[in-house]
Amino acid sequence: MKILIVIDMQNDFISGALGNPETLAVLPNVCERVKEALKDGTKLLYTLDTHGSNYTDSQEGRNLSVPHCIKGTWGHQPADELKNIIGDAAQNLAVEKCTFGSIELPERILKLCGEIPDEVELIGVCTDICVISNALLLKAFFPETTITVIAACCAGTSAEAHIRALEAMKMCQINIV
Repeated sequence: MKILIVIDMQNDFISGALGNPETLAVLPNVCERVKEALKDGTKLLYTLDTHGSNYTDSQEGRNLSVPHCIKGTWGHQPADELKNIIGDAAQNLAVEKCTFGSIELPERILKLCGEIPDEVELIGVCTDICVISNALLLKAFFPETTITVIAACCAGTSAEAHIRALEAMKMCQINIV
């Protein structure tokens, strides 16, 4: 069994508070991969970076003082292009997380799949923060599962940071395609 995890493809990372040209550029690739997954029966989950109005009081907020993905705001929402593809199932597929890696994600994968998946594929943003955090977390929870990151469906805080994160994941036996 295979599952696709879409990491943080939210408005604030695409064209909002923390958006950059790289994240905007991968949106069509992410949408295409999600369409393919839905057609071929791949299971799907997506994460939502989620913060409260007290974000700047958190450790992350003190280190990255740009409020983003505040629950209930436009920036917290998945990109419209992605919501249009996923449709009514979107609410049931979302995994809200208040930190880079989601400790709830392995449990949600097991619940959705009913077993340890053969392969977990990750796409999304930011490669150098949330994608790498979730890939390594999933590798620790599912050491015999093939973890794959699709480079053309990911973007980092910069092109250089994206490449460094891909290299780091490769060293940890995560497949980069």
